[in-house]
Amino acid sequence: MWLRGVARARGMANTKLLLLCGVIGSPLFVVVFSILSVIRPGYDPWRQNVSSLEIGELGWVQIANFIVTGLLFCAFAIGLRRALSPTGARWQPLLLGLVGLGLIGAGVFAPDRHPLLHDICSAPVFFGLIAACLAFAWLFFEHSTGAWATYSLLTAVGVLTALVLSALGFGQHPLFVDFAGLWQRVSIITGWSWIMLLAIGALRSRFELPTQVGTR
Repeated sequence: MWLRGVARARGMANTKLLLLCGVIGSPLFVVVFSILSVIRPGYDPWRQNVSSLEIGELGWVQIANFIVTGLLFCAFAIGLRRALSPTGARWQPLLLGLVGLGLIGAGVFAPDRHPLLHDICSAPVFFGLIAACLAFAWLFFEHSTGAWATYSLLTAVGVLTALVLSALGFGQHPLFVDFAGLWQRVSIITGWSWIMLLAIGALRSRFELPTQVGTR
């Protein structure tokens, strides 16, 4: 019996460690690309995208930033799936794993050498994040966790809105071209903040979901 207790304790510790990856990954990514945006000569964060930081002398730093953050998000998705498995909410965390895989791919395939593959990998980062926000909003609404449901829904709207404005800017729309990079950063920071707070909420067990999805 005590062996079961030890195994359960170790399992909980491992799950918490995985959840902690979500707390670490979000600010790490933002801090690294923010520093690179300032120190890189000739780089304009207002107009240029984050992926452009992969190109040039310090490009390896941003490449590593993509890959490390992607690995952290994948680990967080595994931890979140473990944490929520008693509730039956098993597929929602997989969408966050998709975000992590997209980040890894965006780091492996730099935009100057593999532009098409980089864009393909970048798509699930943003759209997987939006889908994750909506999926968790539905989950929280289903179980009357109103604050988290509303926050998740607003995050999805905020990420999508900022993403569309940045896409217009990168498409050289005259009204948005001067702020394309800014809007992309708003999209990233909005989504990454939600991931970080979701991880903190899971660590503190504040979701108060029932033990079976679909029951009230």
